[in-house]
Amino acid sequence: MLETNITKSTFQFLKSLQKNNNRDWFAEHKQRFKKEDEATKSFFNHVLQLLSGHDEIERLKVFRIYRDVRFSKNKTPYKNSFSASFARAGLHRRGGYYIHLEPGASFIATGFWNPNKEDLFRIRKEWEIDVSELTDIINKIQFKKVWGPLAGDELKTAPKGFDKEDPNIEFIRKKQFIFTRKFTDAEVMSSTFAQEINSSFQLIRPYFDLMSNVLTTNLNGESLLD
Repeated sequence: MLETNITKSTFQFLKSLQKNNNRDWFAEHKQRFKKEDEATKSFFNHVLQLLSGHDEIERLKVFRIYRDVRFSKNKTPYKNSFSASFARAGLHRRGGYYIHLEPGASFIATGFWNPNKEDLFRIRKEWEIDVSELTDIINKIQFKKVWGPLAGDELKTAPKGFDKEDPNIEFIRKKQFIFTRKFTDAEVMSSTFAQEINSSFQLIRPYFDLMSNVLTTNLNGESLLD
């Protein structure tokens, strides 16, 4: 049976790990970690079932708690969080979902984290022509209430080949196209958390439909998948 809630014990473990982020402590509490790891994996699979009710998911990826410290100044060996991502199925379904569980810093995210240069150029050319479909979606009251504004890294000025005076420059200069929603610890541990995640991700669908259409057609609206 899949876990439908994140329990207090999961966050108690993560808080203890934050204070004792070393291999000796972790080895002593390995069984405790395994219990919470299995519980969160079960929760992520429960969310997968909910998402599959309105979208087609190709893959659930649960991230390991072990950090790669080879090229990092932060040498603590473990993450202070549990997290997972959900990849949509098929070339015509773009975008993805992400869940991050961390005491005092839990959030969900969705959108386009790191478009390749071809996709990024295609998106920018679309916004150069017209952003009305995008703004109609992201400015809806319920959408803004749940997700807030479009976020992500952006250039300080116009990308090469684009006019810095373009009226749509605030969208054209973006390098990422993501939305995030934060949750308190109490919200994460509530019985409605999984449903809140699911309804939030379901609300993003018109945005995904628009972006998927942009990324699978040329500027004349002709499919690139045929």
